[in-house]
Amino acid sequence: MALPTSYMTGSFTKIPSYFETMLTAKAPEKFNAKFMSDLGYTSSNDRQFVNVLKAIGFIDDAGTPTNRYFTFLDQSTSKYMVAEGIQEAYGDLFALNISAQNMTKQEIEGKFKTLTEGTKENATISYMASTFLYLCSFADWSKSIPSSKKNIAVDKPVECVPAHSTPPIPPKSFDLNYNIHIHLPTTRDQAVYDALFASLTKHILIK
Repeated sequence: MALPTSYMTGSFTKIPSYFETMLTAKAPEKFNAKFMSDLGYTSSNDRQFVNVLKAIGFIDDAGTPTNRYFTFLDQSTSKYMVAEGIQEAYGDLFALNISAQNMTKQEIEGKFKTLTEGTKENATISYMASTFLYLCSFADWSKSIPSSKKNIAVDKPVECVPAHSTPPIPPKSFDLNYNIHIHLPTTRDQAVYDALFASLTKHILIK
């Protein structure tokens, strides 16, 4: 079931201020009850927010800040990171209504009762619904939520190169030279040579 098992039993209205105060501080090595106290939140209800942060993926089970937490510290993406964490943690609720952040508390309680198959008491369902609503009150749902887990690859436009971007190179012209070697027969008869050269003149030299 994609519903958090962690919720607050009081101080719901402080949830937005928890996030605002987190933005003024450096990410701790461990986000725990002591760090909440250092931020000025010392009540037992305040400490419950630590487990809520685990539920929405801001810290791991050991309390170590995640990549979503560090992305949250960039104030240009802070509220989108909270929205992303809510959508992930309450995946089953958003599967029933993609605009679950706009539902009333009564509507949310009804969905939670259905999703938990009646295994939760009414008071618990109310706590869960209030925690969800005040988380949503800080988040920004106005546009697409940038992912803190994925690197989005941007495809570059394919450049069209003409088939003949440069003029074709004309074939080189060249001259053919023939060297003809004639082996003259050994003879004392001048008529033989005269006949041979006459034949050369007729068939080769005048071409």
